[in-house]
Amino acid sequence: MTDETIAKSSHRHHWRRDLVEVAALFAAVAIADSVADTVVHGPDGPVLLWASAGALLATAGFHTWWSRRRGHAPPAATPPAAAPGATPTPRSGGATTLWRMRTTVRDEPGSLAALGLALADLGVDILSLQTHPLGDGTADELLLRAPATLSPAGLTGAAAEGGGRDTWLERADAHDLVDVPTRVLHLATRTALDAAELPLALRRLLGRCTIRSIPSACSGAAGESVPDEGMWEGTVMRLRDPSGGTITIDRPYLPFTPTEFARARALVELDARLGPRAVRPGDVLTLPEGGEITVRRAGTGDLDAAREMHERCSPATLSQRYHGPVGDTDRYLHHLLSPRFGRTLAAYTTNGRLVALGHLLWDGDETEVALLVEDAWQRRGVGGELLRRLVAMAAEAGCGSVYAVTTASNTGVVAAMRALGLPLDYQVEEGTLVITARLAARPPAAPARSMTVRRATGG
Repeated sequence: MTDETIAKSSHRHHWRRDLVEVAALFAAVAIADSVADTVVHGPDGPVLLWASAGALLATAGFHTWWSRRRGHAPPAATPPAAAPGATPTPRSGGATTLWRMRTTVRDEPGSLAALGLALADLGVDILSLQTHPLGDGTADELLLRAPATLSPAGLTGAAAEGGGRDTWLERADAHDLVDVPTRVLHLATRTALDAAELPLALRRLLGRCTIRSIPSACSGAAGESVPDEGMWEGTVMRLRDPSGGTITIDRPYLPFTPTEFARARALVELDARLGPRAVRPGDVLTLPEGGEITVRRAGTGDLDAAREMHERCSPATLSQRYHGPVGDTDRYLHHLLSPRFGRTLAAYTTNGRLVALGHLLWDGDETEVALLVEDAWQRRGVGGELLRRLVAMAAEAGCGSVYAVTTASNTGVVAAMRALGLPLDYQVEEGTLVITARLAARPPAAPARSMTVRRATGG
């Protein structure tokens, strides 16, 4: 259509509108004349006309005043519409709770929008979103900020109303506010700096899961059946361990997605390409009596020194540590010193003698701490210093608690756990004492007040 045609069409429309307005005006004048004629010739015609005019003027004045008053008033908040069966919750103000939700929606346009609208109706804010493409849909993983009064059933019900299925829900915390690319890069950096970080990095990447590292000597045919690229089915992943053997990851409460499998493979490949990394130097601690010890990370290279320390320890000390026959203690060492099962700290004297070991062991969803201090070095603060550092490592790894298994007569371990300044739970059964420390209120890690710390210059 040309500009000239548009102009002509607009001109015709103006003439039609003008004719209609003139006709309406004539009709209004005729009606007004008829009404006025009837009223004027009535008994109280002039009075009725003046009263009508006054009422119209008063109505117009009130409308003007009310419009100006409403124009300066703040806009009223409109409460959100509530989902069927749910209690409406204000969008602003009040306590909130962080949640992690994973739900599967149809892989078609508008499915995510429907889910978002269903959550928004309950005052739920979506803080972050990840999408995991699946064969029969898309698994959306969301970090939500919801009103504290909203129950888990209300959230899952809203997800179902928005088209979600197979919904999984878990409480989140401030650590989950870090976006996924930043968290993955951080884990990759830690893995690159230390080979012992791989199991921990996988655990933090995939959430609550059980990671088992099976050495090649023990894996047998099961290890050989795992291809180089790994294998994944449902809630179980199996990957080739770069140090030999296999790594099995089990998360029974939530199936893995292809995206998570690809991320796990990328971390394992990074560890394999970098190969063995040098152990970082430890800290030199000055004891109250003036002697010095070096605290550093330990591994299988410290196996011989650990066996020699076992020979110097009394049977009572070994029995309190391993809770079994003293003659079987050496066979635990290779497992304990392997970085695939946890972390180990070692305390060495200036002449290279190992005098204490502290272990942080990944035990599924729980974490165990264990200490062994040579008899001649007990009651000198060495075990407490190792314990403080292990607890700090556990808190950094995102563990909610740590536990120590000992006997009621082992007052050294009991005193060291109490010195942490954390809430403790005690369970005694058949002479075995289990002390659990909750890390939510963990104070900043600090060396013992009677010790000074400096960084070692060598390995």
